[in-house]
Amino acid sequence: MRWRVMKVGGSPEIPPAYAPLAEIADIIHVPATREAILDKIGEVDAVMAALAPRLDREVLAHAKRLKAIATPATGRDHIDLAAAEEKGITIISLKDDTEFLSNITATAELAWALMLATIRYLPYMFDQSKAGHWRGGDKHRGHQVSGMTLGVLGYGRLGRIVGQYGKAFRMRVLACDIRPVTPDDGVTMVDCDTLLRESDVLSIHIHLQGNEGFIAGKEFAKMKTGALLVNTSRGGIIDEAAFLEALESGKLAGAGVDVIHGEWDPDLANHPLIRYARTHDNLIITPHIGGVTYESQDMALKHTVMKLRRFLESLPR
Repeated sequence: MRWRVMKVGGSPEIPPAYAPLAEIADIIHVPATREAILDKIGEVDAVMAALAPRLDREVLAHAKRLKAIATPATGRDHIDLAAAEEKGITIISLKDDTEFLSNITATAELAWALMLATIRYLPYMFDQSKAGHWRGGDKHRGHQVSGMTLGVLGYGRLGRIVGQYGKAFRMRVLACDIRPVTPDDGVTMVDCDTLLRESDVLSIHIHLQGNEGFIAGKEFAKMKTGALLVNTSRGGIIDEAAFLEALESGKLAGAGVDVIHGEWDPDLANHPLIRYARTHDNLIITPHIGGVTYESQDMALKHTVMKLRRFLESLPR
């Protein structure tokens, strides 16, 4: 008997990266909709999950024979981990694959792009150019990053890479991590309060689990007036009501984020941050594309497929 694996989203065609899995399993494709997943999840042994829709408790209640959920990502907030554990479903992700992940830099690169786009008002300036206006005006005069202090919250794989970029741009680099780590040359480890107080740019690189609402009103109050914030981790790390208040008041001069809380909501056009960004030029939002490059997605998918194959092969038949 062959295993049955559900591939969620993307093209109905099964890409070559799935070949090792296809040797031991029948792979079925379903669109990335809640209805399609609910219709088929009771018939499969494993799911290759997309970031949306969320595999919540209601969806997993229909998973009568599901043994594993695999996701080619480090974050797992698109899966109800408690419900999965109750049902004995194994979660396969990239979260702790440090050696493999050391070769994937796409999210760190996007964090840097968001920082530069925010500090130089690049989306606004592009709109001006398209309209034929060749002067941005004093209001949108940017800053050079050389000489600024970059604060890296979470000095793991991505945080370390972002710190290296900061040194290349001649920034003073501070970092904070709950673990004892040895920083690269030129990077100073500090406590969280010092990081918040002294950073001109704060870049967030911590996991969501255990850090829900970590950056809230009191944290924004400690930051420099006119600081910038970049978040490519997870939206739930930030209290978004306090975040909006900091942007509206000028406590934050600007922010660039690749993530928002509730990304699986079908009515994202009315998300408070997206509504704010439509009428303000100090917030840039990208649709969770940090790891969305040809290279990074191909590597992550191949790695996850092999992990899922090894897991299925380890099960008794």
